[in-house]
Amino acid sequence: MDGTAAGKAIDPQAVETAEQNMLSKKAEAGATKVLESLCDPTRLRIVRALCDTTLAASDIARVIGRSRAATSQHLKVLRDAEAVVPTRQGNIVRYALSTHVHAEILEDIGRSFDRLEATG
Repeated sequence: MDGTAAGKAIDPQAVETAEQNMLSKKAEAGATKVLESLCDPTRLRIVRALCDTTLAASDIARVIGRSRAATSQHLKVLRDAEAVVPTRQGNIVRYALSTHVHAEILEDIGRSFDRLEATG
């Protein structure tokens, strides 16, 4: 225990077990970045759109029904979270999910929502 909570633990062994399950500072920073990137459902829609393909930024905007400018802002957040990677082909920028674990987590989260549809 780091002494930040006042008083003695009711169950010191359970507290020790729980403390061992806490994320490291590095993993917590990554988790924060990933979770914050999902604060807008539009970003989840972008991740879903890129699950099995790459798309030009303008095509992403078309698929998700947003303006190019708004889509660009969402793509920036996802780039910052290391979830998508841009590739320039002439004057066209195409996006794909990255191979970073953050993209994998977002893809898994997105696919897990399919179960909500199946349950009701």
